Amino acid sequence: MSNEAATVQAARTTEDAAGTEAPPRGLGVSLPAADTRAQTEGTFPYAADLWAEGLLWAAVLRSPHPHARIASIDTTHAREMPGVHAVVTHEDVPGTPVYERGRSDRPVFASDVVRHHGEAIAAVAADHPDTARMAAAAVIVEYEVLDPVIDPEQAFEAEPLHPDGNLIRHIPLRHGDPDAAGELVVDGLYRIGRQDPAPIGAEAGLAVPRPDGGVELYLASTDPHGDRDEAAAAFDLDPERVKIVVTGVPGATADREDQSFRLPLGLLALKTGCPVKLTATREESFLGHAHRHPTLLRYRHHADAEGRLVKVEAQILLDAGAYADTSSDALAAAVSFACGPYVVPNAFIEGWAVRTNNPPSGHVRGEGALQVCAAYEAQMDKLARKLGLDPAELRMRNVMATGDVLPTGQTVTCPAPVAELLEAVRDHPLPPLPKDTPEDEWLLPGGPEGAGEPGAVRRGVGYGLGMVHMLGGEGADEVSTATVKVQDGVATVLCAAVETGQGFTTLARQIVQEILGVDEVRVAPVDTDQPSAGAGSRGRHTWVSGGAVERAAKMVRTQLLAPLAHKFGMSAELLQISDGRITSYDGVLSTPVADELVGKELWATAQCRPHPTEPLDESGQGDAFVGMAFCAIRAVVDVDIEIGSVRVVELAVAQDVGRVLNPAQLAARIEAGVTQGVGAALTENLRTPRGLVRHPDLTGYALPTALDVPDIRIVKLVEERDVVAPFGAKAVSAVPVVTSPAAIAAAVRAATGRPVNRLPVRPQAAVVTSGRDRLVRSGD
Repeated sequence: MSNEAATVQAARTTEDAAGTEAPPRGLGVSLPAADTRAQTEGTFPYAADLWAEGLLWAAVLRSPHPHARIASIDTTHAREMPGVHAVVTHEDVPGTPVYERGRSDRPVFASDVVRHHGEAIAAVAADHPDTARMAAAAVIVEYEVLDPVIDPEQAFEAEPLHPDGNLIRHIPLRHGDPDAAGELVVDGLYRIGRQDPAPIGAEAGLAVPRPDGGVELYLASTDPHGDRDEAAAAFDLDPERVKIVVTGVPGATADREDQSFRLPLGLLALKTGCPVKLTATREESFLGHAHRHPTLLRYRHHADAEGRLVKVEAQILLDAGAYADTSSDALAAAVSFACGPYVVPNAFIEGWAVRTNNPPSGHVRGEGALQVCAAYEAQMDKLARKLGLDPAELRMRNVMATGDVLPTGQTVTCPAPVAELLEAVRDHPLPPLPKDTPEDEWLLPGGPEGAGEPGAVRRGVGYGLGMVHMLGGEGADEVSTATVKVQDGVATVLCAAVETGQGFTTLARQIVQEILGVDEVRVAPVDTDQPSAGAGSRGRHTWVSGGAVERAAKMVRTQLLAPLAHKFGMSAELLQISDGRITSYDGVLSTPVADELVGKELWATAQCRPHPTEPLDESGQGDAFVGMAFCAIRAVVDVDIEIGSVRVVELAVAQDVGRVLNPAQLAARIEAGVTQGVGAALTENLRTPRGLVRHPDLTGYALPTALDVPDIRIVKLVEERDVVAPFGAKAVSAVPVVTSPAAIAAAVRAATGRPVNRLPVRPQAAVVTSGRDRLVRSGD
């Protein structure tokens, strides 16, 4: 944790009069998560650990081809194998054969054609997992292999891969004067790779048939009601007969919304009448779930002689893979934020999302915004070099503030302290050079025993400014419902907001403690018998579900205080709850909350629904987003210019957080987001030559380890509350993911003088073929 974050945490720690530390309570303190001990001791109930009497095991047969026509499917041999209880294909789907969040276009099982490597063809239930896998392999599928469309630029002219065609969405954004031109013009072509969410635990689930002919699914779902509705449609059941019970979620940097194994799991349970369990291998996980959109971006920036932006022109092409998923949402974010947190009077952006035979793309933290951030920040570096300006100074001349207008025509009404963030990271002291501390020589790229030599190492400093939207956009109905119950001094929160690691259950406890003054607050397990809280993405639960909990707790507070106020002949508004006591404005009344709750049962249910948004129109204009968050990052890297190895030395982070609700939790979320961005910048790229996923495992796919994580310095947290958000807080985890890859790429450019127009940065992009120098900092 940085010095700033530690200071924030210390400031919120209270002590009683005797000098002993009081138990943490309420908002603004680092209340620990209730399930931390169970997770560290290995007793937390993840789906992979569940068991049921008479359990069967499932396996899914997946296509070995990215594109092929299915001539026939023969399940005879699989059905006849000892221990096999059922085999299901597309013919066994009783209800809607296709599903998807954004657009229903993805089949439960491929029937006539497969459109990506790893698409589900059939599923098997057997009495042993090995038997299930062997039976799945025994299903005979005759394919007519077709040429895959793997280049998104070719998708415009290729034969339709889907009945809906290859174009998912096109957004033409028009803002300002098309004839505007600057004295300086820079162009760039950029490519962003395919990042996998790579959850800690692979997908797993348990399906249990119900006596009423329905089914219960125990899953690590992040949107249980959405998953239930999709399952009910596929199973041809009323939603009330399908129940989703959320188990422990072993990490979610996306929605974990892949249904390619959940729906087969439920079908097998319904067909066999037995509980069925499936635990995906890491390979199946890579093949089944959605990834970050690979993106091709062409940019042209116009600026005047002082470096102020005049016009931005861009073309953005998202590779959606085989199915639509959330590509429409990702494209809206990419186009809307294509100019970044800068004032741009004229902008003309073309955005497309297209189908290919590559693996499906979908929601991954910061989708759309990450890709364009890398591109527009590279353009700002080009402008700075052309003008002979310091990169931070050029950015400072163009940063937006509250009241400025986005290229979509939407006015930024939320706090936008971009200049303050940039100043904080710019002015933070730079780390020492390793040559000044010889004992740290091993920290150089490759180390003293590695292939590189210290004399070939150069240091670079780069900047990134990023922005994201919070909640869904373009008219999405963002609503959440929560119930707060208090019985004999113990409060219980019922809300279907799933804890994915973002800290919602801890926040819910803090909210109730703050409003009601109770110490013991429990958060009930999540299932679809509760009202919907929506998906766990884009900071929704901090805002919408936290807002619902706040409103319900305040209603219970009124129930508690009203009789007491009446008894003393005063208004309930004259009473307050603080430090576990109810007191009146004049000090006449002072009583412990716990005493007033003895023998009482109070409860209330409330909803939170932010103000509505609207879809972008035919010119890309509209108030499409509820709120935005901003971040500035300064990256310091060491680059061996002979072998192209890169080590990130330090990332200094300044972020717009609205209000700090849990200092330790907030710092952890920022650090985790930055680390995910390091992976996107340097190592993470799921390679798919000719549409085939290459090395779908954690040895071939290089995640950053603890040794790869740089020194992360949270140098400033700007607490300027957003008045339309509950508690004034903003989501914190997505925007550092968006910003850190751009900052790292900028630092590599500064160290090498190379353009660095692709993420992740490849070694050959960091090699300087002529000239060697001692270890120096760029600009020294």
